[in-house]
Amino acid sequence: MKTKNFRVVPRIPEQLDALKKIAYNTWWTWNTQAIELFRWIDSDLWESCYHNPVRLLGHVSQERLEELSSDNVYLSHLEKTAERLEDYLARKTWFDIQRTQQEVEGKDFLVATFSAEFGLHESIPIYSGGLGILAGDTIKSCSELGLPAVGVSLLYRHGYFSQYLNSDGWQQERYFINDYSNMPVDPVYSEDRIQVTVDVPLAERTVKAAVWQVKVGRACLYLLDTNLPENSSSDRGITGQLYGGDREMRLKQEIILGVGGLRALDAMELRPTVRHINEGHSAFLIVERIRQLMEEGLTFPEARELVVAGNVFTTHTPVPAGNEEFAPELVVKYLNPMIRAIGLSDEEFLDFGHYDDNPNFSMTVFGLRFSRFRNGVSRLHGEISRDIWKDVWPRLPAADTPITHVTNGIHPETWVSDEMEKLFTRYVGPRWSSNRTDADEWEKVEKIPDSELWPAHTRMRERLISWARERWETQISRMGLLKPHLEDMPVLDPEVPTIGFARRFASYKRATLLLRDRERLARIVNNPERPVQLIFAGKAHPHDAAGKELIREIVHLCMREEFYGKVIFLEDYSMDMARHMVQGVDVWLNTPRLPNEACGTSGMKACFNGVIHCSVPDGWWAEAYQPGIGWSIGSGEEYEDPEVQDRLEAKALYNIIENQIIPIFYDRDRNDIPVNWLKIVKDSMKAICPVFSSNRMLAEYVSIFYIPAYKNTGRLTEDNYAGARELAGWMEMVRQNWESVKIESVDAEIENGTCSVGDPLPVTVGVRAPGLGPDDLLVEVQHGRIEHDGWLAQRESVRLMFESEVNGVMMFKGAFQCSHSGHQGFTVRILPYHGDFGRIIEPNLVSWWE
Repeated sequence: MKTKNFRVVPRIPEQLDALKKIAYNTWWTWNTQAIELFRWIDSDLWESCYHNPVRLLGHVSQERLEELSSDNVYLSHLEKTAERLEDYLARKTWFDIQRTQQEVEGKDFLVATFSAEFGLHESIPIYSGGLGILAGDTIKSCSELGLPAVGVSLLYRHGYFSQYLNSDGWQQERYFINDYSNMPVDPVYSEDRIQVTVDVPLAERTVKAAVWQVKVGRACLYLLDTNLPENSSSDRGITGQLYGGDREMRLKQEIILGVGGLRALDAMELRPTVRHINEGHSAFLIVERIRQLMEEGLTFPEARELVVAGNVFTTHTPVPAGNEEFAPELVVKYLNPMIRAIGLSDEEFLDFGHYDDNPNFSMTVFGLRFSRFRNGVSRLHGEISRDIWKDVWPRLPAADTPITHVTNGIHPETWVSDEMEKLFTRYVGPRWSSNRTDADEWEKVEKIPDSELWPAHTRMRERLISWARERWETQISRMGLLKPHLEDMPVLDPEVPTIGFARRFASYKRATLLLRDRERLARIVNNPERPVQLIFAGKAHPHDAAGKELIREIVHLCMREEFYGKVIFLEDYSMDMARHMVQGVDVWLNTPRLPNEACGTSGMKACFNGVIHCSVPDGWWAEAYQPGIGWSIGSGEEYEDPEVQDRLEAKALYNIIENQIIPIFYDRDRNDIPVNWLKIVKDSMKAICPVFSSNRMLAEYVSIFYIPAYKNTGRLTEDNYAGARELAGWMEMVRQNWESVKIESVDAEIENGTCSVGDPLPVTVGVRAPGLGPDDLLVEVQHGRIEHDGWLAQRESVRLMFESEVNGVMMFKGAFQCSHSGHQGFTVRILPYHGDFGRIIEPNLVSWWE
């Protein structure tokens, strides 16, 4: 039987026509005025439609729409909101100013950020957790800053799973079909009104993917969908589930994301000059970009240099499971047409994803090797990443591994409560969201009267408790767990300090650390004068039995009489639930096993809402924490025995709760306001709000990575790729001759092996490098404190300058100064150096004084 598919759209009265434009631009997700516009239509329907304005407009009665079309108050509100959107889209932006200051005048500047998931809003469920939420906040900041940028991902038919618990507290997964016709998602049409599609080679066949778009303020997110009748049943399922299926399915998804994503942009005549690869999921875009350039006449080495120059690679996790790997035979099977298209043998291609003794093809290693710019997502994670991936650059010490860091941030308007937004507007200033990085502006938080701040937060806690009670009652009733003797017991108290823990349930996040001493925990939550209550939420990966067991353990504890109503676990964690929790709890708890938390952003969201953070000093908290703005569980110690670590840190956490959190929260002045508690809240906001926003984060990406990548690409592209050809030829010359680079002599004038702090120490180095000239080499002295293993700590580098050449030996001279006393040392290192692109750090292209 044949059917023809078509879309039916609601009949919106002409007076309400602006509703459609607002509904189809997710700018509304961070605009309170726009959200109220939709809630006003039908508040109950708004909730049942999961806050989806497109679905709301499709389900509201025609009578209600006609009624609103003659409601002058509503029409006035609609007009103001529509004008606000128009003004937002038209106003001058931060990047408009940067174009002039950074000399980015070309209209071809475009950043494409690729991610396997984007969390824009709960009504578009194509996200699972932190990576997606960060990607969503990032593209919102692209809109805020006016950065010419697009996002690229997949349009999952089922998205991530919906979580429910069985009667034993064991996580079950349910998948719903996403109805794109009732979401703020639009097909992308060509000029002849046909939806844009692209063909992607997979093994010996071709898979077709359709292109959809989501407007995000000034930016746009493009999504690929393989659920098309032209594809086979199995290929239609490639964009079925986020992180679903076996290894073969994951590989096919990543080929569609990387290769198909870049082809989709090309089909829309969008040619990004900078490609941001978030995790290795989309790294196959590298192969497609090389193929495109080789079709234009470049050789593989030439195309490689051009692709590397414009790529930014961000690793988001130190956990092995988050760094995708595939069996070599699987990669060759599905990527064979692409490998042949770029003229490589299977072995040559696979070598780009191999490192150390690992037989698998690592997507992270592949991405690192084909990107000029590489980073972790917090200062600590940058350090950890340099150590994890040091074997990709085997002749460099871990500290020199070319991976830096840009610490993540959040999009405040998405997460800040209405109450807090009003206080910021009144006391920090109406443009508080535009001054996120201005520390002086945020000092104005001190002006917020305690008599206004405390009631505002109390209202948010009351709202959370009311909402959580309703969820809990429905949940345990469905689970069949409500026992007669528990029916009359109250669930949560709006006056009691509430600790929130909500995140992915992976073992390293230690969700049950607080449950370790249950007798002590029972005393804490049941203290008749100063009790505490806890709300847990989060999902385990469908294949993570250990994570599911943690959830089950918490649920069982929740149903014990001494904990019932004081500790609850809410199922089906989502962005909606996250907003309720980060806005309404008093303390946000984070207990990862250090150093496994790359960054973590939920605590940032909580702090923007006046919630105090309590965490192990891992991820972002390692650089943000200072006494007086929250609590640190331990001082960053690492333990060989995880059992000892858990025992000591659980005890430290109980001590913090009993000796600091509880006394400070319950210490009130004569107006029943916890003045000392609010001092911590204000100091926390002053320290965190100016620093940990996605606008600050994106501005760093722009200045450190995007603009340099754009300029590098421009230099290589000029004159019909003359720069790329010259650089590739130079690199080939360097690679062929590097083994002959040798340090012949090192002479240093250090009298009796002793000098004083600040004394200049002249050094002369003789270098033999047949086939290379002095301009091809960066000869530098590295000096610092000698450590027990012989390596130099706290190293500083000083470049030596070419002086002369004698009998084939090039002499480089310079001097350095020691700024510290003690046991110091120096060595000499040589790297390739290009006149236009500076020092080159590539595996095996380094020579040491030996």
